[in-house]
Amino acid sequence: MMLRLRSAAFLGFCFGSVCLYSTALLLIFWAPQDFLWRFVLSYARLAMWAGEFFCGMKIVVEGREHLPDEPSVVMIKHSSTLETYTHVTLFPRTCWVIKRETIFMPFFGWAIWLVFRPIAIRRNSRGAAVKQVIRQGTERLAEGLWVTIFPEGTRMPPGETRRYGVSGAALAQEAGVPIVPVAHNAADVWGRREFTKRPGTVRFCIGPPISAAGRPPRETNLLVQDWIENKMTEISSGYRRKRRAS
Repeated sequence: MMLRLRSAAFLGFCFGSVCLYSTALLLIFWAPQDFLWRFVLSYARLAMWAGEFFCGMKIVVEGREHLPDEPSVVMIKHSSTLETYTHVTLFPRTCWVIKRETIFMPFFGWAIWLVFRPIAIRRNSRGAAVKQVIRQGTERLAEGLWVTIFPEGTRMPPGETRRYGVSGAALAQEAGVPIVPVAHNAADVWGRREFTKRPGTVRFCIGPPISAAGRPPRETNLLVQDWIENKMTEISSGYRRKRRAS
């Protein structure tokens, strides 16, 4: 019962604060992009603090030494909501690849469009979406932005994965930049579509950069997926339970 009350308090706090921050961003849309980015960073850090304060979700980051000096493509495991705001604090200013419907969400979606300059794709238009990610992603990288992709396209339960979308590897190859793989065990404390958040330590593990040069994008994808999924088995209790059960 106490976990549910704490979870309700956390969700209420996050909903209220995201509404306030989104509204404020829209009101100061004219401000420099660097200022707007720092404003978003302050929200992400506030949400991380709230997760630990209300629910005991402590976040630790490993592998910062692996971050390249140049803008790169980030491919991150998608299993919770927690990683969508936490990863913002781990990298320099980043651009998201998101489904197009997101930017039409009142306030929240508009704020994402304003600050992140996302690559908003139609997920059903596979070939066109890949070309869009390559074209717009190359432009963003040239401007000094990093590009973040959730390659599975949707949140996956612990111990499960699906074939990674090829757009991230194709973009990295075209732009001549590395891929930074990221694994985390956020779903151990905050699962997909779960109301209750559980106390625990969430490890965000940044892997060594993976080059996309000299090989087909699908082969690069397999290297990225192997690293992420192997690391997930190492750090996630939910993964290990699922693997033992199967």
